[in-house]
Amino acid sequence: MAREAAKHPLGEIVRQSPPFDINHVPDDSWLKDKVIIITGAASGFGAGFLRRWAAAGAVIVAADINVAKGEWLVRDVKKDTGNANLYFVHCDVTDWQSQVNLFREAVKLSPHGGIDTVVANAGIAKPKHPFEEPHSLDLAEPPPPDMSVLDVNLNGVIYTTYLALWYLPRNPGSSPANPKCVSSETHRDRHLILVASVAGLMPIPGSALYGASKHAVVGLYRSIRSTSFMHGVRINMLCPYFIETPLMTATARALLAGGTIGKAEDVVEAATRFAADPRVVGRAVSVGPKLKVKQNSNGDWDLVEDDQDAEQRAIWEVFLHDFENSDVFQRRIVSLMNRVTEIRGWTGWIQDVVAAIAYGLRSLWR
Repeated sequence: MAREAAKHPLGEIVRQSPPFDINHVPDDSWLKDKVIIITGAASGFGAGFLRRWAAAGAVIVAADINVAKGEWLVRDVKKDTGNANLYFVHCDVTDWQSQVNLFREAVKLSPHGGIDTVVANAGIAKPKHPFEEPHSLDLAEPPPPDMSVLDVNLNGVIYTTYLALWYLPRNPGSSPANPKCVSSETHRDRHLILVASVAGLMPIPGSALYGASKHAVVGLYRSIRSTSFMHGVRINMLCPYFIETPLMTATARALLAGGTIGKAEDVVEAATRFAADPRVVGRAVSVGPKLKVKQNSNGDWDLVEDDQDAEQRAIWEVFLHDFENSDVFQRRIVSLMNRVTEIRGWTGWIQDVVAAIAYGLRSLWR
């Protein structure tokens, strides 16, 4: 098994980029003219992504179920940035046709007839009735549990991801994701960002369905990043800790009193490092409060207070060694898919180019 792992480095086969460079400062200007869909854009992280990327000149389609808040936000950001290429589209992520309409509208609004980046950000935290507290089950027709959290955080993300995997490879002028590309020579993108949570990495007591939904998103990411190279799509994931946003409930704030809470600006920074660098492929980070730390001789991080050599960090890479610790089955099945891509060769490339051109023309006729 060890010999096979050395002979077939899975990270290279699936086009995964090297470990995330925490100290790299993104060049926001690369986002200029990129067409980006953001779900859940009216508040929280989505609003933060919108403001920063709009300032860089991106063409943004902001989607949310809250029309009043979404339309106000787009007007406000247009005024602040002078970027006229910002649009609000109503979208209920739990409704398949609503998401289909969102992607179709984004293509119509796109100056080049395609989509560069999709951010599956929409999410809610709490159901109306806690899952851990069943109620009214003694009635003749007992009500089912409130599944709204799963509807939004899981089904909604799956719908967004499914559509992204169809539209992104058809982005006219784009090339398959490549961690060895030259950013200045890469003008279009095929990028999907999934927003999970630290609740997808560890248990959060009292948040059973939220935790289940975010664990599922993490599983979706870890599975798809093993195959997305076949479509030339790069996928990355954010796992925020407890962050100061409207999603943060009063109960959570009370429980964390005296502790540490992260800042939304650090989540936006992490997302921008993904979005503004086409070389980042198949990476995931957890984002929390800024901590002053120093790496010890064992490679672990120690929390320090007064040390000139210490650094402040809010971004930490997760699932760093997934492909190094992969089993024989995973390596072999991915190698077979990679072989299929190689066999398609120029024929497959020509088919994809023709499909992309036809896709662009159809968008103009609509």
